[in-house]
Amino acid sequence: MTDPSVLSTPLCGLLGCRYPVLQAGMGGVARAELAAAVCGAGGYGFLGMVREPPQLIAREIDAVRARTDKPFGVNLIPAATDPDLFAEQLAVCFDKGVHALCFFWDVDAGAVARAKAAGCRVLYQVGSVEDARAAEAAGADAIIAQGFEAGGHVRGGVTSLVLLPQVVAAVSLPVVASGGFSSGESLVAALALGAQGIHCGTAFLATEESFAHDYHKQRVVAAGSGETVHTDAFAINWPPASPVRVIANSVTASLGPRLHGYKPEDFRREEVARDDGRPLYRFSTDSPLRTTTGELEALALYAGQVAGAVDRVVPAAGRVAQIVTAAHATLERLASRNGGKG
Repeated sequence: MTDPSVLSTPLCGLLGCRYPVLQAGMGGVARAELAAAVCGAGGYGFLGMVREPPQLIAREIDAVRARTDKPFGVNLIPAATDPDLFAEQLAVCFDKGVHALCFFWDVDAGAVARAKAAGCRVLYQVGSVEDARAAEAAGADAIIAQGFEAGGHVRGGVTSLVLLPQVVAAVSLPVVASGGFSSGESLVAALALGAQGIHCGTAFLATEESFAHDYHKQRVVAAGSGETVHTDAFAINWPPASPVRVIANSVTASLGPRLHGYKPEDFRREEVARDDGRPLYRFSTDSPLRTTTGELEALALYAGQVAGAVDRVVPAAGRVAQIVTAAHATLERLASRNGGKG
């Protein structure tokens, strides 16, 4: 059961990866070192280039290619990006011949059309059946169905266990499970629900190669599943009504029972940290990166409820290997219970 083909799905053929394990393109966190390590281990990595300048995107793409010859993608969010900047981001991705683009939030049919015309594969992350259908109609190649338990920005309000099979039934595209997936057992569960792979953020944030600050990584490792908070209070620098899931901290504690209903203009710009000379504010969407200094505890510590299952920081290749090894063991155990009949 150690044959890699046992876990191979059509998604692997679409993306050119060995295993159906996708690393989420977390903004700020998913840089070249992480994406290249995941790809080199047989998974599929994404650069998290949300609202980043084209020059940085070009540099990170080149840096991945200096580390691996495997295909990889870039994650962008049209709805949260100035239209002119987004056009520049697309242009550099097309110029560099990026293999795939992953989009998120509102379904932007025009962005899908431009990416497809440039020869990119397109994955669309959604939080509802309606958006999954819209992404398919727009021409996406695969759907990432994100459950409510996911970390970072959360699009919908339904858990993965409920959402995933509904999305699978609603579209004819490969569907990838996101939100609550970090292990081989969860990969097998996703496959059983009709998915063709898993999309992991929190599990890859807590790796040696991720660009997250070590403080953030250690908070993920220490957190239990009940220690995350779903709130839209981290609103500065982002469109209104964009909830996130973070590890509880002094900022979420200051909200009291009111976790939702906030807008960017509700908060004054109180600097609590800096990153590469840029001020970071309390209630902003910024998370602490390797280059961040200041009051790290007061920043958005993104993590999904699956943080309770992530107990140490490991190399990204080790995380992929753990998932694959456990998936094979799970399939073997299930087969033995069935008398070896598949």
